[in-house]
Amino acid sequence: MSTLWKGIGACIVAVIVWFVVATAIHRLMIVTWPAYAAATPLLDFTLPMKIARLALGAASTVLAGATARRLSSAPWLPFVLGCALLALFLPEHYMLWNRLPVWYHLTFLLSLLPLTLLGARLPRVKAT
Repeated sequence: MSTLWKGIGACIVAVIVWFVVATAIHRLMIVTWPAYAAATPLLDFTLPMKIARLALGAASTVLAGATARRLSSAPWLPFVLGCALLALFLPEHYMLWNRLPVWYHLTFLLSLLPLTLLGARLPRVKAT
């Protein structure tokens, strides 16, 4: 398989990993944090909730970057993945722009590329 196709496949898998991890953490937060569950439908989050959501996004992004690098060594892959995540989330944040503070949107969106690159640089863990 060519490096290009392997990289594209790795990018797709990494985006899926992002959504699976984010969904799992989000569901866990809903189950274990009643106030968060109540605030979610209206996006009426307190500061700790906003920070928790940003941490959820950061963890998902780092894991997506690590997954992509694990699946392909294409040098362009982490950058393309970070840009793909940004392209996926820009429309959603644009629609929600007035419902959350500007610092929240900027923190999330501007961290996508650097955290993806960071995740791709994490050392591989060898199975024992």
